[in-house]
Amino acid sequence: MRQGFARWLLHRLGWQIEGVRPEHQRCVLIAAPHTSNWDLPLMLAFAAAFNIKITWMAKHSLFFPPLSWLLRAMGGTPIVRHENRNIVDAMAETLQNSSQMILVVPTEGTRERAEYWKSGFYHIASKAGVPIVPTYLNFASKRGGFGPALTPTGNMAEDMQYFRDFYAGMEGKFPGQFGPVRLKEEDNAS
Repeated sequence: MRQGFARWLLHRLGWQIEGVRPEHQRCVLIAAPHTSNWDLPLMLAFAAAFNIKITWMAKHSLFFPPLSWLLRAMGGTPIVRHENRNIVDAMAETLQNSSQMILVVPTEGTRERAEYWKSGFYHIASKAGVPIVPTYLNFASKRGGFGPALTPTGNMAEDMQYFRDFYAGMEGKFPGQFGPVRLKEEDNAS
């Protein structure tokens, strides 16, 4: 029933569903472009439309009473970004120890324009030994869904080129706020 309602709702909102449900029981989903508060409810609707139970990371300040219990029930995990808590290792270990977990990581870490993506998604997937599945909400065409998975090879520049190609031409709700698809570590490796 939830899946049917989500598909009906997305259709009524003018969105088209693309791609197929990720086949992996454990993976990191990257959520891009992330430029609007609408991204979260649409991501949840697309996950429901594909009948996927997701766990998603968000800044801890969103988890305040009484909203906190609802966000956690929808798969939210609060992240304290300003403290050094080794989130990458903790999330990688959680993925490794789970028989099923689809972890959504917002690569930009903000709705504002960022010149670099946060590399946590890449390191979590690499350490956990799971693939990365790109997801998208293309507001220009009102299409959303999932792309083919990539298993990190350790060649960061090559792997990131896959994501640059995948997200080329996609627009968030506020296109000027979607920065380049690159990691600071790529620049440092040059």
